[in-house]
Parts: sequence; C-alpha cells; structure tokens
Amino acid sequence: MTRIAALFVPLFPLAALLRSNPGLADRAVAVYGGDGTVARISAVSRRARAAGIRPGMSLAQARAIVPGIAIRRRDPVAERSAHDALLEVANGLSPRVEDTADDLVLASLDGMERLFPGPEGEEEIAAIARRAASKLGLFIRTGIAGSRLAARIAARRPAPVTIVPTGGEAVFLAPLPLRVLDLPAHLKRRLLRWGITTLGGLARLPAPDVARRLGAGGEAAHRAARGEDPTPLVPRHPEPLLTEGMELEWPALRLETLLLAAGELITRLMRRLDAVGAACALLELELALDPEGIDRREIRLPAPSTDDHALAGIVRLSLESSPPQAPVAAVRCTAHPGRPRRAQLTLFGAAEMSPGELATVLARAEARLGPGRAGSPRVVNGHTPGAVRVVPFDPPPPPKVRPQRRSQRPGWLAIRTLRPPVPLEVIVEPHGAGSQDAHARVRPVSLRSLTGTALHIQGLVRAAAGPWRFESGWWSEAPLNRDYWDVEVSDGRLYRIFCDRSDESWYADGIYD
Repeated sequence: MTRIAALFVPLFPLAALLRSNPGLADRAVAVYGGDGTVARISAVSRRARAAGIRPGMSLAQARAIVPGIAIRRRDPVAERSAHDALLEVANGLSPRVEDTADDLVLASLDGMERLFPGPEGEEEIAAIARRAASKLGLFIRTGIAGSRLAARIAARRPAPVTIVPTGGEAVFLAPLPLRVLDLPAHLKRRLLRWGITTLGGLARLPAPDVARRLGAGGEAAHRAARGEDPTPLVPRHPEPLLTEGMELEWPALRLETLLLAAGELITRLMRRLDAVGAACALLELELALDPEGIDRREIRLPAPSTDDHALAGIVRLSLESSPPQAPVAAVRCTAHPGRPRRAQLTLFGAAEMSPGELATVLARAEARLGPGRAGSPRVVNGHTPGAVRVVPFDPPPPPKVRPQRRSQRPGWLAIRTLRPPVPLEVIVEPHGAGSQDAHARVRPVSLRSLTGTALHIQGLVRAAAGPWRFESGWWSEAPLNRDYWDVEVSDGRLYRIFCDRSDESWYADGIYD
C-alpha cells in the first residue's frame, strides 16, 4: 500500500520570520501583508493571539490592543529559505518529494516499512522529521496516510503527528465538509442540491452514477472522498548547478585576457546545459584577485538561453562598467539552469517564434543596452498618463485558430504617446473669469514646438477642451502637478498637451489619430 507523509509548517509567514529573527520568539509578534490602508495581519504568535489579535485585523487595530506588539512585513527571502529547509527535511526522509506549497511538502514512504517495521515505524519516521526540522529552526506537523488528500488534512490537525491507518482514509475523511476538495462552483452547487455536504455523503454515492452524471471532475472527487489516490507523486528533482573554472597562468591585468578566459568557460557551460536540455537563467561570475580577495557578480539573463556569444557580451558589459580592482588569478563561472521556452507546432494556427532565437535576441539586446533595459512595457496601475514599466519579455503563444478580423467602428480615436514629451511655446488668453483658479482662467490660443525638437508642431488653436487637473506624487521628491488639454490646431491635427504648473512650461503629450 502507498503511504505518503505530509510535512506542514503552521503559520508559515510567522515561522519563517522567527527562524531568521529568533530574538522575537518571546514577544507578541504579528506578520502583515499589503501596503497602506489595505495592510492586514496574516499571522500572529501565540502571545499575540492570547491578547486578542487575530489575522485580518488592520495594523492600527493590532497596535490599539497591544501597544508594544512587534509588527513585521512578510519577508519573501526568509520564506524562501524556510521553504528550502522544509524540502531538505523531506529529502532526508525519501528520494521522492513533491513540492506542493510554501508551507507543505509531500514525501513518499514506499519501501520504508523495511527500515521502520511494526506499528511504531511511522511514528518513528515522524519523530525523525520533527528533529531534523527543529535543527533547521522549523516546527512542523506531520500527517501520514495512503492518499494525498488524507495526508494533507492530517498534517493540518493540531496534533504534532496524525497517522491515518492503512485503509482507514475513507473513515477519516467522511465527516469533513466538501470545501476541502476545492471543487468547481458548479459541481459544488449540484452536490448541495442533492443534499450532500460531507465527503462521507459523496463517498456513499454509486460510482457508475457519479461518473455518468458529474463527469470526470465528479468521478475524481468521488475517488478522493473514498480515500483513493490513483495519481502518483510528482517528484521534485532539484536542478544541479553547473560550474566551470580555471586558474590563469599569470594574473590577468588586461580586460581582454580576462574576457577570453571567461568566454571559454561560458562555452563549456552552454554545451553542458544544451546536453541536458536546459538553458542558463543566471550566471555567477567569481574572480579570484591577486594577491587576495574575491570579486563576485550575478548576471541574470532576460530569458534562459544557451547562446554563449550573447552571454559573453553581457559579461563584457559587466566587466567594462565595473572592472575588478586587482589582477585576476582565477575565474569561476556557475550556471543556474532554467527551463527554456518551448514551442508547439500547430496545424492551423500562426507559427510560433523559435524559443532559442527569442532568447538569443533578448540576451543580445541586453548585452547592448545594459541590464534591465530589454523587456516588454506594461501599463502601471496608477493615475499618471502613459506611465509604464519594463517586465521580462514573455509573449503568449499564438492563438490556435486565426482570429476573425473585426470591422472598424467609425468615431474611435487612438493616441500616439510622445516620449519624451515635446516642449512647446504656447500663447494663452483669458477665459472663464468666474473661476477662482488662475490656471483655469486661461486657454491656449496658439502653439509651436521649440527649435531643434524632433516633431514640428505649429498652428492656431481652433478648438480646445480642458483643463483637466492632475496631481500625483505630492509625497515624493518629484511631484506631478499638471493641467491637460485636448486641442485642435489650424492644420486639422489633434494633440494632447499639458502645462507643468511647477514651472509654467508646456509640452505635447500625444497625437490623436
């Protein structure tokens, strides 16, 4: 019989924080997520819970209950380290470990009954896991059962160890509500209409009728409720780090000599990565300086690639922008493998771009432009017009079927944003004398782009709409305070312009098409 152990870290954000800050263990501690007024407590320590603080409270509410409480933001780096430590504990139990969630991992116990025989064998396995986790600064709960669902639920019980007897999964799951299965909404509504609210009620339904009336999803839920788990664990295989290094015959004083050695190491790494079907996502460059010292650098690629020429160009850019402070006696390169982008052939849809060529183009663009300057623009969720940020370029696959062409609707306008905005010389006239705001009592009459600008704009304003007041970032060192106008000039073109109220300068922000 298959046996699965689930290792669960309760209150994972708090556990990760206390693991990296043991000095907070004896204090009332609350961990929160979010910013500003939407920040909410996500996990609290035992002492804070005893004082009345609960997850979901705001920071102000928590401080009002316990003025001296230690409130800390969730630490992603500490959580990642705690998760890696949990994986190490599971790897010490079994070679087959499934990475399920940040706070939960599953380990197969198949074959371990020979090492830990008898009824107390699984209790001893759980004790070994607890001791190993304690050495790494984690408190875990262990659940052992014959299916994933039963093991996960057993691990979340308050007891340190919960063992479901072999064949007793259905009895263990029977009183639990349907929500533990994470069913689709339509399937859950249908079961509730039938009067089924627990896993036991679902398990008692006839299997043929469930498959016929609820489909594949209902059949899978029915088998899970009976304690059956036909799908095996998906083992986690940590990708090994590939390293190449060499000592130089003489300490390198010239950059070209160093680049030649680094290029040779990179070529070897790319060949090894290509042989295992992986690509380089992160390169660590370690330079041993003469007579002592180490220069370490991390070079992250915009997309996993095996193009050694592109990677060598990024290394050159890094070394040229920040040369080593002493002669280099040895060079070491470590490649962190990543999954290369995959392409799937289609019979009827558009052809997808080659993953290798895409990664090569992105790597070469970053080698020429600099780190972090090659990517895809994304609109920033804010009020500033035209605000964008750069994210890694990862286009979605093309549609399977070529979409139908939409008929254009008359009356729609599109704006071409001008970046950077074009400086203008604008003449205004009094308008709207009843307004209390001096800026609202004028309107543009004519505009002309300054000499030397890339775009020529000149003409009288035939129609103008505005102003639309915009204020943003008043709390920062560079606040924005603008008045926007839509204007039509004498040549028939439509522009979006704005006046920067901080220095009374005018700019063209876009052209309407």
